[in-house]
Amino acid sequence: MSLIDKFTPQQEALIPVYWEKWRKIALSTKRIDQHKAAEAVKAAYIAIDYEQPEIIFQDSPYAACNWMLKRLSPEFLESYLHEPNSLGSLFPAHFFQQLSTNLNQELAFQLHTKLNNSFYHVVEDPLNHELFNDLLDKISTQLTKQLDDNSWWFEIQLNECFKPEGYIHWMAGFDFCISVLNIVYPQQEWQVFQSLIQECGWLFAYEDICIVCDRPLHLRFDHQNRLHAEGEPAIEFTDGYSLYSYHGVTLPDKYGKIHPQQWQATWLLSEKNAELRRVLIQGIGYARICRELQAVELDTWAEYTLLKIDADVDSEPIYLLKMTCPSTGLIHVLRVPPDMESAQQAIRWVNWGIDPEEFLRQT
Repeated sequence: MSLIDKFTPQQEALIPVYWEKWRKIALSTKRIDQHKAAEAVKAAYIAIDYEQPEIIFQDSPYAACNWMLKRLSPEFLESYLHEPNSLGSLFPAHFFQQLSTNLNQELAFQLHTKLNNSFYHVVEDPLNHELFNDLLDKISTQLTKQLDDNSWWFEIQLNECFKPEGYIHWMAGFDFCISVLNIVYPQQEWQVFQSLIQECGWLFAYEDICIVCDRPLHLRFDHQNRLHAEGEPAIEFTDGYSLYSYHGVTLPDKYGKIHPQQWQATWLLSEKNAELRRVLIQGIGYARICRELQAVELDTWAEYTLLKIDADVDSEPIYLLKMTCPSTGLIHVLRVPPDMESAQQAIRWVNWGIDPEEFLRQT
């Protein structure tokens, strides 16, 4: 059997098509069909040689965690606390091994490396990190005295639960190889793995129970595919569990529920988290911060003014260069390094070292 050693231009052009196909599937906001989801779960259990479990449906990962929290009796802990792994981590391990064997047999080493760089090394999981931390924080506040010494149990469950969006890269790569390169593949394993991604949300899978979470009702992203929404949740489930995010940074409800246009510069004075201060500065804008926090004028040159905000807003003093357009009167504000001593020096820094008088002559 001859190995496939290169992509044709037409084949290579399809790589982003398959990536986007599986991104849409894994990040779908369509309600799951419980019958199809149950069939997918049963088939996955059979594939890894386990008996069919009791299947429990929950509206969100938060609801699933709460369900488990209520079930954490001493007997439940005895049964599950010391298990080495949840089955959620066995599903991808099993299917990846079965499917990747054929790739290794039919693709030349150079092409396999290129395929890895195109798909498998580009890990995009826009939900896991933020939802993981938010869920762990919310659940930890509900833990009873019974779990004080075992609170790490939930962290393990969240780490090892099966999350469809975590396998976008795998599915896109396998689908490309099967559909475009026509490699030989184990059809049943591929069908079962596809069904898990297509029909289920997050899965908390154990030997005799499997909790199937519904998909989010809404997912909102910015142009860089980071979770982002303004004045509304970036992730929202049907049971009301939601998460606010601004360009990939999780926001507390007190900020997330309010549109950035209504954020107040005075919040910067009491916000201790540096990352949240950065987000507030980005959302409010320097022009409004200058106005609301009464920036001090240090120096002027032509239509430029060097300003300083004396309030303890950021980790270092905030120096700003205010520029007033002489023809329109519009004001623009840029942050400059705190060692600027004059407006001309700040203009020189903004203009990549060109002296402002020289810059005026050139323009």
